[in-house]
Amino acid sequence: MAYLHNRLPRSLRFAEMSRKVQFRIVLTAVVAAAITLGGNAFAQDIAPLSNNPTRQGIVQQAEQTPPGENQGVYSDPLAPFNEAMFTFNMKLDDWVLRPVAKGYSFIAPEPVRKHVGEFWNNVDVIPRFANNLFQGHFADAGGEVARFGINTTLGVAGFFDPAENWFGLKEHPNDFGLTLRSYGTPTGAYIMLPFFGPSTVADTVGMIVDGAMNPVSYVSYMGAPVWVPIVANTGWRVGEAVNYRSLHMDQFEEADRYAVDLYGAVQDAYLQTREHKVKALKTED
Repeated sequence: MAYLHNRLPRSLRFAEMSRKVQFRIVLTAVVAAAITLGGNAFAQDIAPLSNNPTRQGIVQQAEQTPPGENQGVYSDPLAPFNEAMFTFNMKLDDWVLRPVAKGYSFIAPEPVRKHVGEFWNNVDVIPRFANNLFQGHFADAGGEVARFGINTTLGVAGFFDPAENWFGLKEHPNDFGLTLRSYGTPTGAYIMLPFFGPSTVADTVGMIVDGAMNPVSYVSYMGAPVWVPIVANTGWRVGEAVNYRSLHMDQFEEADRYAVDLYGAVQDAYLQTREHKVKALKTED
């Protein structure tokens, strides 16, 4: 098997949001990207693609495992669509997300960006709490409540993490896709979503359910026109994505890349990572 030097694309998946917001953002972003970047953009090199902390391990695993080695055999009935979306996500990162994140990192020092990331992570406590509760991990769910209370008060609205640094309360990441898997729900076909990256049918449903728990959606709806929550959610999630991307600009830039089957490597890494997370959660029972 021949190895080529290339940069491993990272999975672009904005954080959870409601179906209504998701579809409108996709349409708006596609139009904006087409107008701004033009047809010549396809001639550019592909940059790495990643923006979500919960999916970062997927990219790391894909980089460490050459395509064709230690990979399972997965059904991929949506392969033509998935491959097209895979290329689209790589280009979107190369044209938009990475340049914006680079400019943002020039303005905001790294410590500031890390604390901003901690703030967003603190606000996203509800899906973590709810899904730990759904799965019967009551201690972990209680730990999330305690973390939120400590970080919101002593941590200055969540910009700092005294819950872990001072009290040893670690975060317990979870999502509704894992909840469905933990109850034996079929995962469905593998899907490469535009903007959101690798997923499955069940994980996509889980993403929508988790997005419905976003408190920004409800706060911004109070007595406001319908476009207000859409703008609020869009700005919130784009800001979160840019901030995360700015903290992972060069993580894989200096390493050799396996370019025999990048699409297959990311697919295999994603599915194996999700399976591993389900097994890890079950060991906590």
